[in-house]
Amino acid sequence: MSIHGSLSLLITQVSVSLSTWQRLQIFHQWVLENGDKRTDGWLLVYSPLPVGGIFLFYLVIVWLGPKLMSHREPVNIKALLIIYNFSMVCLSAYMFYEFTASSWLGNYSLVCQPVDYSETPSAMRMARVCWWFYFSKVIELTDTVFFILRKKNNQLTFLHVYHHGTMIFNWWAGVKYVAGGQSFLIGLINSFVHVVMYMYYGLAALGPQMHKYLWWKHYLTLLQLLQFFIVTIHTAVNLYADCDFPDSMNIIVLGYAFSLIALFSNFYYQNYISKKTKMA
Repeated sequence: MSIHGSLSLLITQVSVSLSTWQRLQIFHQWVLENGDKRTDGWLLVYSPLPVGGIFLFYLVIVWLGPKLMSHREPVNIKALLIIYNFSMVCLSAYMFYEFTASSWLGNYSLVCQPVDYSETPSAMRMARVCWWFYFSKVIELTDTVFFILRKKNNQLTFLHVYHHGTMIFNWWAGVKYVAGGQSFLIGLINSFVHVVMYMYYGLAALGPQMHKYLWWKHYLTLLQLLQFFIVTIHTAVNLYADCDFPDSMNIIVLGYAFSLIALFSNFYYQNYISKKTKMA
């Protein structure tokens, strides 16, 4: 190729690169400016960049953490685990109450519930609990850190990392664009499930003497699966109904729920059916 031809190709590539960068800038600006104005000033909401940074840092910890702990003894964090898990029980119970009270007092519909973008006390109450739910997903990334410190690397499954890592993005979008409405049921059900889940973890952290009372672990997985089926049905009904709630959000939730049903079903089969069959 001639020097002139090479130069022309380089200029074309630079032009395409600049145009791609400009398109990204325009899209980023659209993301910033088209959100729910009520929540824009709240922590970790206005831009996706901070939560994106948290996600990347989380992946680095997942990759690097076990390597750093490989030649070290597990860290004894029993007291911290007890405090953390029972604190999460309290936070989850608070969110469950707020989702329930806000939706009940607001006469929310299970078939079609648009987002109330007003600044009335009831609308702001729902928006605030949606933010707390989103922020709780950021806090829950700590679960992974505790597994690493305790060298429970068998717990660092694809399901665990996928679920924890993606929930922060899902609920960033939820609080940024649809803080309330149809999404209330997801927060309500998941908060209840997490009351039960963190209660289990808190009791388990108390020591081996509690293990005989924790025979219901596999029912916890069934409860998690049940919530995904409820969310799937609820979202599908809303998607079918002529409702002023973004279909794009419903489609994302539906696809995500299907992925979790598949992953949790596989987890349940591998841990409670397959093992039982092999032992028989």
